[in-house]
Amino acid sequence: SKMEKFNRINRETVYQGAILEFCKDEIITPKGNNVKWDYLKHKGAAAIIPVMDDGKIIMVRQWRNAVDKFSLEIPAGGKDSVDEETYTCAARELEEETGFKSDNIEFLQTIIPAIAYSGEKIDVYVAFDLIKSKQHLDPDEDIQLEYYTIDELIEMILKNEINDSKTIASLLTYYIKYRKTH
Repeated sequence: SKMEKFNRINRETVYQGAILEFCKDEIITPKGNNVKWDYLKHKGAAAIIPVMDDGKIIMVRQWRNAVDKFSLEIPAGGKDSVDEETYTCAARELEEETGFKSDNIEFLQTIIPAIAYSGEKIDVYVAFDLIKSKQHLDPDEDIQLEYYTIDELIEMILKNEINDSKTIASLLTYYIKYRKTH
């Protein structure tokens, strides 16, 4: 059966923050009900799995304010603007956070981490043939680099030691897609 349309009749910005816009949406459901939904607007982001020649993956450990603890993640960052290509963003974050560049970057997948209330999309890439460059962190970034095999990372996911959704999804997809070829 064909899915019926939900019609948004209003979107009101309740709060405009540095990277997020909090909106209140008014929707008419297919059954004719008028409902109000929260919507978090985000300009989008990119993430990247940096794979060293020996197969180890460069991970970043950083403090995350939202959970008040350190988190082990793949390098990632927000797009400079709505129009910025995520490939460009991923390549920039790779260099800024890890100090490596790559001319061999492949698209992996698109993740929508909080689909219930946000349209934020994260395009994830994989970088091979890393070239040493220079790390330059944003003023608010304090990042520790750590190096793991994919098997170690999968084990950490299974032990509930990695909780970041983009990192879990990306590493599992990478494992399935590349374990036979690299």
